[in-house]
Amino acid sequence: MVSVKSVKVDGESIHIFNSAIYIFERSDGVTLELGLIVSEVAVKKYNKEDTLIMEIELENGRTIQSIMHVKILSGGLPQLNLFCEMDDLDEYEGFQRVNENDSWFPNIEEGITIEEIRKVEMPDENISLKLRLPIDQVEWLKSQKKARLNEIFKEFIYEYWEKQGSK
Repeated sequence: MVSVKSVKVDGESIHIFNSAIYIFERSDGVTLELGLIVSEVAVKKYNKEDTLIMEIELENGRTIQSIMHVKILSGGLPQLNLFCEMDDLDEYEGFQRVNENDSWFPNIEEGITIEEIRKVEMPDENISLKLRLPIDQVEWLKSQKKARLNEIFKEFIYEYWEKQGSK
């Protein structure tokens, strides 16, 4: 079975937590499929794209360069699922084959948790809060730069969270 060593998307290396590359046989054709467990940041960056230029380095040293279509699968861990049409099956000897009628597909989520992924790359999200505070605190908050407020709130929340978890 062929396995993936590293992946570049549009020339940029991305961290992969697990992957599967295989040939998918359908009644209307054959595609090369690539499933990647990646960070939420990577999914957010690439899931709105229709196609990506992929450079896939395999464990056996072979490199595959292809324009691949992005396929969105919801639920579970953050994933990029890509595919491209294939012309010459002989070039892909040793690749696992999956038929559309098979009940088995590679499970790339097994043994990985979202907590492990977030230790490598934690996504940031915007949030708006509506608070009722004394005017002097409001004035102080308004005088602070956004980056500093972000740091203050992160520190406060993590500190509070740790105290609550230890009780």
